[in-house]
Amino acid sequence: MFLTISTTGSAQRPATDLGHLLHKHPEKAQAFSTSYGTAHVLYPEADAEHCTAALLLEVDAVALVRRRKGKGRGGAPDAALAQYVNDRPYAASSLLAVALGSVFSSAMRGVCTARPELPGTPRPLRIEVPALPARGGADLVRRLFEPLGWTVTAEPVPLDTEFPEWGDSRYIRLTLLAADLTLAEALRHLYALLPVLDDAKHYWVSPDEVDKLLRVGDGWLPAHPERELITRRYLSHRWSLTRQANERLELVRLAEADDSEVEDLDNAVAQEAEADDEEKPTPLAVRRREAILGVLRASGAARVLDLGCGQGQLVQALLKDPAFTEIVGVDVSMRALTIASRRLKLDRMGERQASRVTLLQGSLAYTDKRLKGYDAAVLSEVIEHLDLPRLPALEYAVFGSARPRTVCVTTPNVEYNVRWESLPAGHARHGDHRFEWTREEFRGWARTVAERHGYAVEFLPVGPDDPEVGPPTQMAVFRLGTPKEAKAA
Repeated sequence: MFLTISTTGSAQRPATDLGHLLHKHPEKAQAFSTSYGTAHVLYPEADAEHCTAALLLEVDAVALVRRRKGKGRGGAPDAALAQYVNDRPYAASSLLAVALGSVFSSAMRGVCTARPELPGTPRPLRIEVPALPARGGADLVRRLFEPLGWTVTAEPVPLDTEFPEWGDSRYIRLTLLAADLTLAEALRHLYALLPVLDDAKHYWVSPDEVDKLLRVGDGWLPAHPERELITRRYLSHRWSLTRQANERLELVRLAEADDSEVEDLDNAVAQEAEADDEEKPTPLAVRRREAILGVLRASGAARVLDLGCGQGQLVQALLKDPAFTEIVGVDVSMRALTIASRRLKLDRMGERQASRVTLLQGSLAYTDKRLKGYDAAVLSEVIEHLDLPRLPALEYAVFGSARPRTVCVTTPNVEYNVRWESLPAGHARHGDHRFEWTREEFRGWARTVAERHGYAVEFLPVGPDDPEVGPPTQMAVFRLGTPKEAKAA
């Protein structure tokens, strides 16, 4: 079982940087023990212009059978000889994927302590796999890798070169070329997609495989056109795990919707509504943050959750007010949290200031004990990105489980859309909005939630409050333990 990774370079940017990234010295041949045999790493070539690292996995067929306790795929006993004579030692599969994750674990995570600037730098890459089982053929290989930025060459391997009339086998020779991918991205693609192409795994697929898939798929899998097939095959066609994975990936996809597109639309709405004003209008996104801050200050909250924090704009605003002593941003998307961390400059923030803010990855559709005990929570422009059947799960996670004393929820007012002339009739403000509510619909939902979980609710306008269609953004403020519902402002 064999795979090579190659790159090119120059005197100023030598190709041997590959050794730093892989944490394997080009002048050494190294061996690593695995549960199923021995993995060897060596460099057939290594100079400033060209560098190639090879991973050779020697599979112990006897150990493989013993680990499987004599059971084949699906639990049926294998024929005695078939347990030992098969393609596992020779064709790339989940065995090779596991070896990649074990031998190149730091490279896959994008960690390079000696040269921290290298992992984030895209570089030309060439990956070759001489024998790859592909259930679906070369066409499926292209459908899986090309959307990720690879140029794919997939050559079918004939069953027998002496008898071409026998046709092609299910194996291919794979060559992948990319000009602007990082090594960590490339390794994560291989780790996920090698067992998908083989459509088999050599180990039992447990629920924690869902978390593993989301980690390696961060940044590319949620929007992949073959996401359904990838999750189904990666999780060995286990229906419950596949459904769970797809639900979480869909939440990630929605969370990674382009925030700048939403903010541009907010700005356009505000500018059209105030076109006659002499002063430059305040963007609606800014007004929304100011309204939220006003509610939080009035509530006396010190410890605040920003649920669905996205790229951290509200967290940044909260940090400027010392009254908020603990701020926690939660988002399902690691990409959004990474951008938020850069926006906040967490790596350069003073220790005292940094102790006030925490960024957590988490899904609002699941209860999370880390979110209990806070004074206030904010759901700013979040609920409209969820499918309506998912709202009860979010409702219970926030109002039933976490139960902050104050919850502030904002969402677009669909009635106001007629005031934006360039928005076609019947269209939502953003392509990822699953719904946009009228004032009556939003208030009906909010009152039901408040009554069910023991909150009182007040409704406030955000932005210019049009006498006919209301404000562009509507806000509900929930307060725990208040005797009766507050009146709308």
